[in-house]
Amino acid sequence: MSKFSIDEFIKQTKQDELGNDFFELETPRILEVNLRDLVWAKAGSMISYTGHIKFEREKMLEHGLGKMFKKAFSGEGASLMKAQGNGRLYLADQGKKITIFELNNESITVNGNDLLAFEPSIEWDINFMKKMVGVVSGGLFNVTLKGRGKVAITSHYEPLTLLVRPGEPVITDPNATVAWSGNLMPEFRTDISFRTFLGRGSGESIQMEFSGEGFVIVQPFEEGLVTGDSSS
Repeated sequence: MSKFSIDEFIKQTKQDELGNDFFELETPRILEVNLRDLVWAKAGSMISYTGHIKFEREKMLEHGLGKMFKKAFSGEGASLMKAQGNGRLYLADQGKKITIFELNNESITVNGNDLLAFEPSIEWDINFMKKMVGVVSGGLFNVTLKGRGKVAITSHYEPLTLLVRPGEPVITDPNATVAWSGNLMPEFRTDISFRTFLGRGSGESIQMEFSGEGFVIVQPFEEGLVTGDSSS
């Protein structure tokens, strides 16, 4: 372990006092929000704040009846909180690495577990992946975000971006898939041979196939994997 005097440790790890951007990375795994009005963030992601900030769980009808029904199916993983006020807000999610995107009339789709925060100017909607029921724990839904503004997502360790080109589809493991360009619509397929290779007596190997032109972001970690074999 590294040894520091208290003064040395504070000097190396203290917050950046000069930051003015709405979203800034204080560390690769802690997001600073320089709050002047409000921000939407993953429920439970606040680790600290200064100033005067009020936190409020997303109301059942805050985003309309349609999203209420989608959230009822997608579960707690999609829950958002609204932080409103003036101050500095620090967000994190289980030590995952954070990436900030600046959307410029673009769209990105994010696995519901991997969305950390976004500006209120961003439009969003929940997409429920019915074919994933019973296969991926907590990965049954994704959120499509579009418009202008910042979006912060998380990944376990360093993410890898795979380019999707016409005639060259990209196949991913749903548990390792973090996000993809908003114009892509993944197809879900079952790989029976892979299931047989693993010797599973129940459950199926589900894969996501991305075709067209765009990108897919994956992580070197299978999040929330559920199989039919309870002993694994």
